Amino acid sequence: MKKYLSLTDALSDLKQRGYNADFTAETDTLCLYSGEFDTRLDPREFHVDECYRFDCNSNYNSNAVLYAISVPASGVRGTLIDETGTLSCSLVFDNKLQILLSPLD
Repeated sequence: MKKYLSLTDALSDLKQRGYNADFTAETDTLCLYSGEFDTRLDPREFHVDECYRFDCNSNYNSNAVLYAISVPASGVRGTLIDETGTLSCSLVFDNKLQILLSPLD
């Protein structure tokens, strides 16, 4: 996995690699939403391809997590930025990432 100096650098590189959709997390449904495609995605419908954490400063609420998301059924790829501590569902995505990275028995 690549290392980036900043969130801006990571977003720029991911956009160049085709992650063009901007997703937002719906905390009440635990779904992702893309206004551009007017699409809601259940956690089973997308993959977390990459995840990057950025410590913007010592304030916990200004740490960011950037997720590179793909949707196999449609081929759509995009990003989700989670300001750690502000999205109550960030653990859902962290858990999904951990499940994807865990070896299968």
